[in-house]
Amino acid sequence: MGSMSTGVGAAIAPAATTAALKPRPPGAEADGGDHTMKKNLPCPNSGNAFSKLPSMGLEINSKPKILTGDFGYTLEDVPHLSDFIPHLPTYPNPLQDNPAYSAVRQFFVDYDDTVAEMVVVHKDTVRGIHFRRAGPRQRVFFESDDVQACIVTCGGLCPGLNTVIREIVCGLNYMYGVKRVLGIDGGYRGFYSKNTVSLTPKSVNDIHKRGGTVLGTSRGGYDTKKIVDSIQDRGINQVYIIGGDGTQKGAAVIFEEIRKRGLKVAVAGIPKTIDNDIPVIDRSFGFDSAVEEAERAITAAHVEATSFENGIGLVKLMGRYSGFIAMYATLASRDVDCCLIPESPFVLEGPGGLFEYIEKRLKEHGHMVIVIAEGAGQELVSESLRASTAQQDASGNKLLQDVGLWISQRIKDHFSKQRKMTINLKYIDPTYMIRAIPSNASDNVYCTLLAQSAVHGAMAGYTGFTVGPVNGRHAYIPFDRINEKQNKVVITDRMWARLLSSTNQPSFLSSNQTVPPHQTTS
Repeated sequence: MGSMSTGVGAAIAPAATTAALKPRPPGAEADGGDHTMKKNLPCPNSGNAFSKLPSMGLEINSKPKILTGDFGYTLEDVPHLSDFIPHLPTYPNPLQDNPAYSAVRQFFVDYDDTVAEMVVVHKDTVRGIHFRRAGPRQRVFFESDDVQACIVTCGGLCPGLNTVIREIVCGLNYMYGVKRVLGIDGGYRGFYSKNTVSLTPKSVNDIHKRGGTVLGTSRGGYDTKKIVDSIQDRGINQVYIIGGDGTQKGAAVIFEEIRKRGLKVAVAGIPKTIDNDIPVIDRSFGFDSAVEEAERAITAAHVEATSFENGIGLVKLMGRYSGFIAMYATLASRDVDCCLIPESPFVLEGPGGLFEYIEKRLKEHGHMVIVIAEGAGQELVSESLRASTAQQDASGNKLLQDVGLWISQRIKDHFSKQRKMTINLKYIDPTYMIRAIPSNASDNVYCTLLAQSAVHGAMAGYTGFTVGPVNGRHAYIPFDRINEKQNKVVITDRMWARLLSSTNQPSFLSSNQTVPPHQTTS
């Protein structure tokens, strides 16, 4: 588990935006030891101190906390309550008396434990960016009886939501003795428009076996002032926000407003996106479950395709901007002849086009399976239907045309009218079946780790952070790093090459097309 210690004080980062790390004197307590300010060091990813979150029109004005050390070491730290509330008391961590942890030799995370963002290095590579390691600290900043926590789920459904809710409630109760946990009903707007739900280990005991979210969810409804007013009026001092990139942007602004008001409220984000498009972290919860269920849809399409002459099974999967589900389900299935994702442009007609490849595969094998991500080929659809691509939903996401129905009809028209060739095309869209399933075993374990890491961080006084695994180690990551961009399939990477070698499909790029600018070798 790496370097741990039971004799280290609470892990509090200094309030400085940029500082040089120095060894702490022996016995350094909750102030985090002696740190010396270093003037005007460059801060990667710091950007402007007053930046806008474009999809929601929200603004934040706190600078990233960057700490530097020897050999190019950079710690992108997360905020702490002590950064804006001085002289906070600390308390012994109840875990030291918890029977469940009695057999654990070293369960408190050392103050200096960090997780490297980059693990593949050369002998002369600088140490690079690190994040603060997640886990329990020896000192906490909340007494158990004083904690009033709340949990909110926002955005679309995803396998594992109920598991995260359950494990936050049980983690707070069983590990820290926290009895008061509220569920916010119906997403962000539930803070100010609906009653809360009391959550106990008994009431959430079996919810992980069900899909969806027992708290309800919604898109939009975001109002910073009303939300923070509700948090303040209800006496809530720990806020756990489960949602995707738009939700996490909102969480960043909630934290900023809480900081401005000087409230002792920890804000922790648990990133949720079924598309796996959140950067920095290894993967998002629910992704494994989605790939597993998507493979079942592909199997059904393959059965249909092989049962008819010139059978084509077409499966549309989730992937608004990122084609990870389509790519991994294709690799897992091995029955797919063509995978189309948003990151890889394609053409329908002419030499090297999709129609030519379909005809070739049907003549060779008599059947074909195509997987397409929902965000693939949107420019072609919009051009064909003369539809606008600028419309957005309540969360700020681009509204997509139904590429599955569109491409199904185009394929039928091409072969019936132009090629005079009879085909049997079956179209399957399992989107909402996948979103509604409970999480599988792998995601259940992962959701437990995410929830407990978030609880440990909030109890230790960290705030304004999201949690997730970075190269296999759970870490606390600043909101700005999660919100700065989207994780996408890199089609110049080996994983996409593995898919191409599996499907044996061409690139579909015409002579005047190029790889999108965000596609660089990783």
